[in-house]
Amino acid sequence: MFIDKRRKEIENLLKENGQASVKEISKHLSVSEATVRRDLTELKKQGIVQRSHGGAVLSMNGSEISIFARMNENAKEKELVAYKTMDILPKFNTAFIDSSSTALALFERLDLSFKTVVTNNLQTALTLCKKRDINLILLGGSVKFNSVSSVGGITLNELSEFHFDLTVCSCSSIKETGAYETSIEQSKIKQKALQNSDKKILVVDNSKFFTSGSFKVASLSEFNCVVTDKKPSEKFLENGNFIY
Repeated sequence: MFIDKRRKEIENLLKENGQASVKEISKHLSVSEATVRRDLTELKKQGIVQRSHGGAVLSMNGSEISIFARMNENAKEKELVAYKTMDILPKFNTAFIDSSSTALALFERLDLSFKTVVTNNLQTALTLCKKRDINLILLGGSVKFNSVSSVGGITLNELSEFHFDLTVCSCSSIKETGAYETSIEQSKIKQKALQNSDKKILVVDNSKFFTSGSFKVASLSEFNCVVTDKKPSEKFLENGNFIY
C-alpha cells in the first residue's frame, strides 16, 4: 500500500472510531507497528492527529487539513492534473479558485495579467499576489484553525456579489454521486461559487477517490469537466465528463 493511501486509511479509521491503538492500526492495515508509528508522527506534524498513550486520536478540525500540508501531498499527481487542465482551460477574465492545493498548482502556472481572480484562501492569495498585473481579491470571513481559509456568512455574502467566467475547485472526496467536502462551510463556499459561474472545472488527483466526505458540493454532471491524473472506473465515467 502506498504511503499516502496508508495514511489516508489511518485518518479514515480515526474518523470512524475516534481513536485507535498502534496495534489496532497495524492489524487493520497489515503493516508493522514501526511503520504505523512513523505514519502517526507525520500525521501529527500535519495537524491531523494527536498522539495518545499507545495510539492516536483525530485532532479537532483534523478533517480539514492545512493547505501547507496538502501542498506537499501527491505533488507529482497535482502537477500532472494542472498541466492537463491547462490544455482545456477556456478563456476567462474573472475566475474563482477555491482553497485547494491542486487548483493553486494550476493557477501558479497561468499568465493572470489583467485578469480578476477571487479566492477565500490566504496561502493562495499570498502566492498569486506575486504575479504582475493580476487583480486579486481575497474574500473576508471567519478563518478556521488549520484551513487558512475564510468561510461563513460574510464570505458567502461577498461571493454573491460576483459573477465568474470560470470556477476551478477541488474536493475532499469524489464519489459516483458527486464531489464532497468534510466541512459544511467549505461545501457552501464552493456551491455559491459554482452557482455564480459560467464554466466549472473540478480538479482532483487520484487519492480523492479513496477518501470520505459528508457534505456534497455538486454532482459530477454539474461540472463542465473533471480533470484527474488516472482513469477512474466506468461507474465514474458514466456520471461526468472526465479528462485523464
